[in-house]
Amino acid sequence: MIEELLPDTVVAVETYGDEEPPNAALYPEEEALVAQAVAKRRREFAAVRSCARRAMEKLGVPPQPVLPGERGAPVWPAGLAGSMTHCDGYCAAALVRAADLASLGIDAEPHQTLPEGVLPAVALPAEADRLRRLAGDHPGVHWDRLLFSAKESVYKAWFPLTGKWLDFGEADIDVFADRREQHSGGFRARLLVPGPWVGDRRLDHFDGRWTVGRGLVATAVSVPHT
Repeated sequence: MIEELLPDTVVAVETYGDEEPPNAALYPEEEALVAQAVAKRRREFAAVRSCARRAMEKLGVPPQPVLPGERGAPVWPAGLAGSMTHCDGYCAAALVRAADLASLGIDAEPHQTLPEGVLPAVALPAEADRLRRLAGDHPGVHWDRLLFSAKESVYKAWFPLTGKWLDFGEADIDVFADRREQHSGGFRARLLVPGPWVGDRRLDHFDGRWTVGRGLVATAVSVPHT
């Protein structure tokens, strides 16, 4: 799902199901981070890192630990940019050479309505209005969950460029469906705070893609070099 949302230069590896991949062993420094975690957390932690290491191999980079850095963002090997995501029954990692993209972010969520009370905390009034219109035109998509996922992808692309938090209310996301395929489309996130510099240009928006399938909604943002 994820790979179809990203440029060809990106390598994505994903797994479905709740079982650990056969090569999901952790490095000692990773093991120490989840030694006291519940079994579900350990499985997800190991499985998504297995995806990341397989992506490294596809890019010709020796597999190595993926440790959390500031605010929990993964620290990638020198020369790579990437993002990871996991939810019940799914995990994925996407990696790219830093020379090919400035940043990227991916997210996957269960294709279900958000829990009661979450949408008002996530959506700006204009976003909520647009979601209502989309729901009327395309009722087969849980647009509230899609918006949440898109905001997660935007943040994951934003943070490596800025090292700063981005609140849900600091990006206004306009989502649209493809004309021919209503279960996929794109979105533009207009930044409501000063954006990051990429090269000699300050960004004022991020563009992304989304898709729905296999009980999931997946989103991805890629930030090209200027």
